[in-house]
Amino acid sequence: MILFLRLLFVVVIGSMLCVTSWASMHQSLGAFARSATFRDPWVIATLFDAYWAFITFFAWVAWKEQSLAARVLWFVSIILLGNMAMSAYMLAQLFAVPVVGPLAEVFIRRQPGKVALPAALTVASIVIYLLA
Repeated sequence: MILFLRLLFVVVIGSMLCVTSWASMHQSLGAFARSATFRDPWVIATLFDAYWAFITFFAWVAWKEQSLAARVLWFVSIILLGNMAMSAYMLAQLFAVPVVGPLAEVFIRRQPGKVALPAALTVASIVIYLLA
């Protein structure tokens, strides 16, 4: 199961990087935010759905990460990068255990809260948003 989940989250992060890059080459994020499409009720509903899912996932991350700095950085990363940050978090968790290890280790193991990965993601997301 761990191998399947690793593959799944590699596909998720890869496909999100591809589709986000493709969309960025066709329309800037600022242009989309100013467009009439952005105010479409289904776009708004989809954004609410996505961001509530991000916050739900973050609640689990906040429980697992014991350092306030890691929690804050993961929150910013997840809110700004969405599924890309969530996939990065899952891949970090899944590669921290052996393929034949118990899956419960991934979901219930609490950790002291490393900040290198969420800090890098936070910086990258802020740079991306400033350039967009």
